[in-house]
Amino acid sequence: MNLDTELFLNLTVYDLLFVTIFIVGIVLISKILTLIIKRSLSGKVEKSNLDIIGKIINITLVIIGIVTISPVFGIHASGILVAGGVVGIIIGFASQSIVANLISGIFMIIERPLKIGDQISVDGISGYIMDIRVLSTNIRTYEGLLVRIPNEKMFTSRIKNLVFNVARRFEYKIGIRYSDDADKAVELIKDYIDEQPYALINPPPKIFISQLDDSSVNIKIMAWAPNVYWYELQTTLLWRIKKRLEDNCIEVPFPQRVVYIKNS
Repeated sequence: MNLDTELFLNLTVYDLLFVTIFIVGIVLISKILTLIIKRSLSGKVEKSNLDIIGKIINITLVIIGIVTISPVFGIHASGILVAGGVVGIIIGFASQSIVANLISGIFMIIERPLKIGDQISVDGISGYIMDIRVLSTNIRTYEGLLVRIPNEKMFTSRIKNLVFNVARRFEYKIGIRYSDDADKAVELIKDYIDEQPYALINPPPKIFISQLDDSSVNIKIMAWAPNVYWYELQTTLLWRIKKRLEDNCIEVPFPQRVVYIKNS
């Protein structure tokens, strides 16, 4: 049979062979490319997200293949591009946020600025990352609520990763009376922090007079603790420091005002 023999719809044997070989080639390229990407991202990206990335690659290659072989069927690429452009504009306006979330999600999966289990604070929401999907990220707040945040907001917002560093600092401000010995108070606080097993000595704690207020001498305390013990130490140490100062006759004063009464 001659390769120029027409079969149907003006398709020749040569056209049919070309389309068949081209389709097989696209399928093989898609399989190989998907396999390479999955192997390179294995262990870095969740399996469900890897499957989605593979599907995106397959769809993209299918679209490229359709545009490439369309002239064989008498359909010119320019017509497809014009029609696709019009449809794309309509879909773009209708699904602008979805596309933005999709692109942001892909970048987050590849870049991996965050991982599941991290404690973060974003847009006033703090908690644990439960899942990072292509369109959104799920966070379990400290109150036990599940919050879904679009990836576009995750990608463009300022995110505080609360566990990125192995240690974390906490701060207090304590006021004492002007009649109390401030140097003694600083020494008592420093000694008490040094006694705490979870308070780090490197970086060392810093205790100093920060302000002379109207009714008190203010002492600023900055100490470090490992992330796993930070919350426990931060929530209990302040009251214990107050008790230690009171045991040494150093008190937190009440607000005071001096009133002068002038006799007429």
